[in-house]
This record gives sequence, structure tokens and C-alpha cells, in this order.
Amino acid sequence: MGDQVVIVLSTGTNDPNRSTRAFHLATVAHKEGSSVTMFLLDEGVYLAKKGLIANLRSATGDVADDMLAYLQAHEVPVLACTPCAKARFIGEEDLVEGSRMATAAELFRLCSGATVISL
Repeated sequence: MGDQVVIVLSTGTNDPNRSTRAFHLATVAHKEGSSVTMFLLDEGVYLAKKGLIANLRSATGDVADDMLAYLQAHEVPVLACTPCAKARFIGEEDLVEGSRMATAAELFRLCSGATVISL
């Protein structure tokens, strides 16, 4: 695995398995020593909104909120696509601790030379 890993997630509460798996993979990559960034697109931006990830779990029993807490504790960036969030009436003040808005240009810079996993 590369030193830099970018997890790109475009689903949210509409696909709990895929969404939870993205947070799981980010957690595993970080525990394996990689520098990790999560980038949330489309429906994925809902997961950066306070309170919406609280009850999200996969069929395997993994709990997304637990993994988000790990990422927050280890200062792993969780970036929400700015236009995607704005289109869903999510503002910077609505985001969970440790997350912020970001643009596609930043996503491209992050992905340059990184291992990219898109879900």
C-alpha cells in the first residue's frame, strides 16, 4: 500500500454497506501506517453532517460512527465536496469535527501519486 491513500465515497445513508466499508478501509489503511484522506462526494457528503452517521452500520456489523471516531482521534481529514454539500444545504458549520469542505481541484491534487479507492 502506498504512503498516501485517498478514499473517495459517493454514497451515504442510501448504501450503508458501501459507506461503512469506506470508513473501515480508511481506518485499516491508517492503522497500517498510511497517510489517509477521505473525500466525500454526492450522497457521501451527508456522512460529514453532524448526527447522520450515528446509526450507520454494515451487514457485517461494522459501525461507521465508531470508525469515524477513530479517524477524528487520529486527525485523518474527512473532506466534503463543496458544491455537493451546498446543493444539499449543508454548510461548513454543519460538519462533524475534523471535517471541512474541499473542491475537486483539491481532490485531484490529493490523488496525484496516491493509492485511490473509490466507493
